Amino acid sequence: MLTRRGLFTTGGVLAGGAVAAAVPRQTLAAAGPGGGVWDKSYSGGPVDRPALSPGLPGRDYMPVVTPNGGPLPVKVVDGVKVFHLVAEEIEHEFAPGLVATCWGYGGRVNATTIEAVEGDRVRIYLTNRLSVPTTVHWHGIYLPNGMDGVSGLSQRPIRPGETFRYEWTLRQSGTFMYHSHHDTMTQEAMGLIGMLVIHPRDPAPEQRVDRDFALLLSEWFIDPGTHRPNPFEMTDFNVLTINGRCFPGTAPLVVRTGDRVRIRFGNLSATDHHPIHLHGYRFRVAATDGERIPLSAQWSETTVLVAVGQTREIEFVADAPGDWAMHCHMTHHVMNQMGHAIPNMVGIDPGDLDRSVGSLLPGYMTMGQGGMSGMGGMPMAVPENSIPMVGAGGPFDYIDMGGMFTVLKVRDDLASYTEDPGWYDHPPGTVADLAGPEELARDGVDPGAKPA
Repeated sequence: MLTRRGLFTTGGVLAGGAVAAAVPRQTLAAAGPGGGVWDKSYSGGPVDRPALSPGLPGRDYMPVVTPNGGPLPVKVVDGVKVFHLVAEEIEHEFAPGLVATCWGYGGRVNATTIEAVEGDRVRIYLTNRLSVPTTVHWHGIYLPNGMDGVSGLSQRPIRPGETFRYEWTLRQSGTFMYHSHHDTMTQEAMGLIGMLVIHPRDPAPEQRVDRDFALLLSEWFIDPGTHRPNPFEMTDFNVLTINGRCFPGTAPLVVRTGDRVRIRFGNLSATDHHPIHLHGYRFRVAATDGERIPLSAQWSETTVLVAVGQTREIEFVADAPGDWAMHCHMTHHVMNQMGHAIPNMVGIDPGDLDRSVGSLLPGYMTMGQGGMSGMGGMPMAVPENSIPMVGAGGPFDYIDMGGMFTVLKVRDDLASYTEDPGWYDHPPGTVADLAGPEELARDGVDPGAKPA
């Protein structure tokens, strides 16, 4: 890569906005208006590039982990990797207490990952078991135009009962996605989305990790008490998911202390971007939309913004043991089935309202006068098949979070990556606790004093 230091040390100059002789000829494939350095190809190059031998898990790559999901099975036929996707209706659990009739791929909703290796020849069959036509689009992928999957533009729709074949040679690596591209608003909102991971053929040493996770972000609207998502909602989504699950239904990310960790995020939400925040760590943003960022250009964050239609990869060393929260930092995205019609009662004393209304509606409780904190742990009547403001019990108290929330569990002693190690056992003296009068007096802290 050209740097300013390399330019000056090789005697190159900048003239009229164009890079002079110090720049290797292969980087000067074309110059646009006003100059600048252009690549030779922005679409992967010639489509007839010969396929390489199929990359195999354990030998050529380490498979990714899809929490609450898994990989699409693959077999090799005459040197071609063959996959079979099935689009069908699925009864799906978002979290205990909320089940809906959705659409999905591979027997799962939002949680079937396709994995391959750069240079593989792939053949993917899609069988349509829905009652409506569909297609599948390979989001961000270099391929022949007729394999792109856009209904009416690059192919005809796949009618109910039909099976179509998509086939091409992979000319890139990185984190990508796939989704329906027929009646897209409805079919994505019903669950027809997934992750597509293409491993590099010869990864550099810094690209090798011990744990590699794929997390697909999405959003839904499900009216409490109903059993189907509403695909016509445009703004007020009330179920925010990671791999089709919302907390407390999300599986933790389990790693061993010292592991090199990669987390791949994809966002196929309808309208919302998601700033994903990891507690306790900084991480490097290592790739965007399938494009690996050179190590020298990667940057540190504690929150990565994953916009609609984008993928991001973050990497870090898990050197701090504990149970670390990871969640979208849009605060309404970590609540389940928020009621947007609830009046603002924060700070209001309801007096005898609960008792008076309770004589007509047994079990009634005024909502929100103290915020939502702790309400998920209170026994209260809710519509059937709904989880309004539900969180989960934690090691200290109720975790009043939901939606796009999960936990990174880092442990020194780990029996298995596939088992939840339980809650973290904190070393003595490392947990925030009630301050006693002696220490307050020692440090001159008067809780009753007025702020300065």
